[in-house]
Amino acid sequence: MARRRSGGSAGARTVARRRAMQALYQWQLTGQQGQDIVLQFAAEEEHQKADRDLFRELVREVIDDREALDRDIGEISDRSTDQLDPVEHGILLMAIYELKHRVDVPFRVVINEAVELSRAYGAEDGHKFVNALLDRAARKYRQREMSERS
Repeated sequence: MARRRSGGSAGARTVARRRAMQALYQWQLTGQQGQDIVLQFAAEEEHQKADRDLFRELVREVIDDREALDRDIGEISDRSTDQLDPVEHGILLMAIYELKHRVDVPFRVVINEAVELSRAYGAEDGHKFVNALLDRAARKYRQREMSERS
């Protein structure tokens, strides 16, 4: 199911993805309710720079759909999700969600944003793993878009 396009600028969407990655990291470590995390992040001053609708969507939908997204990761990865670094796991959950459900966002943007997040916050060379998995995911979920760009 495709979601509607967020109205924020590219910079605001980048901030939203970074904050969503941080929120998903917190959720993985604490088990806090998604709604509580969304409210906590919304109260922070930096949140005003983010596309708040995209942030809320990413956090809520990824948490709600985590089992299916983990199955998707398992289909394209040689590692089980419990072996993934929590930062990279959160990034992959978000990016695969966007590849599947946010067809308004070009697959190259999804991959680039995820790789940049993993470079900045993930384990050393984790961005290479994220890039490889998302390339496979894009071929699976955005086959038509990829062929149109070729």
